[in-house]
Amino acid sequence: MASGFDTASKPELLPTLAQADAEETGSVDKHTDRVESGRPGFKVPPKVKVGDVAPAAKPAADVLSARARLELLFDAGSFVEIDARVQHRAKHFGMSERKLPGDGVICGFGKILGRTVYAFSQDRTVLGGSLGEAHAQKIVKVLDLAGRSGCPVVAINDSGGARIQEGVESLGGYGEIFRRNVRNSGVIPQVSLLMGPCAGGAVYSPALTDFVVMIDKKSYMFVTGPKVVKAVTSEEIDTEGLGGGLVHASTSGVAHFLAASEIEGLETARQILSYLPSNNCEEAPHAPCADPIDRRCDELVRLVPEAANRPYDVAEVIRAVVDKDSFLEVRARFAASVRVGFARLGGQPVGIIANNPGVLAGVLDINSSRKAARFVRTCNAFGLPIVSLVDVPGFLPGREQEHGGIIDHGAKLLYAYCEATVPKLSVILRKAYGGAYIVMSSKHVGGDFNFAWPKAEIAVMGASGAVEILHGKELKTHAEPKARAAELTADYNANFCTPAIAEARGFIDAVIAPADTRRVLCQALSAVANKREMMPSRKNGNVPL
Repeated sequence: MASGFDTASKPELLPTLAQADAEETGSVDKHTDRVESGRPGFKVPPKVKVGDVAPAAKPAADVLSARARLELLFDAGSFVEIDARVQHRAKHFGMSERKLPGDGVICGFGKILGRTVYAFSQDRTVLGGSLGEAHAQKIVKVLDLAGRSGCPVVAINDSGGARIQEGVESLGGYGEIFRRNVRNSGVIPQVSLLMGPCAGGAVYSPALTDFVVMIDKKSYMFVTGPKVVKAVTSEEIDTEGLGGGLVHASTSGVAHFLAASEIEGLETARQILSYLPSNNCEEAPHAPCADPIDRRCDELVRLVPEAANRPYDVAEVIRAVVDKDSFLEVRARFAASVRVGFARLGGQPVGIIANNPGVLAGVLDINSSRKAARFVRTCNAFGLPIVSLVDVPGFLPGREQEHGGIIDHGAKLLYAYCEATVPKLSVILRKAYGGAYIVMSSKHVGGDFNFAWPKAEIAVMGASGAVEILHGKELKTHAEPKARAAELTADYNANFCTPAIAEARGFIDAVIAPADTRRVLCQALSAVANKREMMPSRKNGNVPL
């Protein structure tokens, strides 16, 4: 049987929190509400505040203890520790005389927004938070329990790396953790919080999880540190420049979120989980929606310039269309020519993929293709519908892109959309040219509902480029080449770039007014809410990694 939860046993997998509370107390937990469908509905996640926890957990400085981090992460008073008295078995280098209850990591479970979540928090005050055999076994137990129970897991990393005193047993511990990360991937949400150092082999566990949250100027991660880099390459670079939070949030893309403080990082973890189901067999938690689903978005005409080559920030369009204050952007600083993130439509969590003409005209390049592909697959894994807002001139041309593998990386995004079986909706705002039109959730790659605004351009390429190729010889000999080019461009736009052609062939389901975008998307989402699509049975697809 494939890994993950068997959907046939879904009703017996886990009772919803609302059901459990009703049975035990006759009331609904303060974080949940009943909805008509019987699914647990969640209020907008409350901000985590230090005042929400017991005074003993309040930080005395800007660095929290391992235990305080857990107390702040979970709903007040809900954290339960396990394996508190586990100790190491190392004997060399004086370790036999050192008794370390807990072995430098605090493990357990609790409630986040009323739902059970497992977590561990490494304690850097105990042998630098280094990972030894017992330390690793505690983490492995938590990951196994979370996987078997169908509950999310949050990893709070703050460690100097492998425990040298324990040698290969420490390295083996990392391998066991990585294997659990992979086994749980796409089955339960996994969130990594980096509160301090993470170096060497330890970096691969966060990289294998769904989301990485780093703290600006406090956390860092790299395979080899500055001293090794200098010894091998003679390059001098400091810790922050090599693997700081800003580097991974803006340059490498390893960090999905960059928080200004530890408390903000913990808040972010809670917010991420508020959009996701506890596991891949449950539905994502709905939130009460005070924002009318038929609200007109008249401001969209102002936000999106009519001229196809004028820039704008698509984030404003996203916020205008989705439920008020519901957009949580992921990898905001990385590959900004596409914006991705979680939002809600009528209270239903969705994933947003939107080309951003405000950066590089919204082109798809190597990094933006990777970024969007990863997010599409994350949404598909946890059953979140995907909404694509399309305004894309194509893939970025150039030697650097071609030599860097834009073909492979662009194919990642194509593969992700084709593979996704969740509801897929799209709206073409202004333009969709060439291969990028196909890739961005078109009908041809499995889009369920595809819409376009009245002045959207759908073509192999823009009109000016097409005219230059098709009528280049004529224009060179014409008495008034500029006037003739303008005439031919207008003719090409009228006959080839209009959405009416795609609509006539069923490639576009409807041409809609910009102001109706929210209403149409909410209606379409409701129509495909129970979509079921099965992929062929196989070991795994051969995605172009």
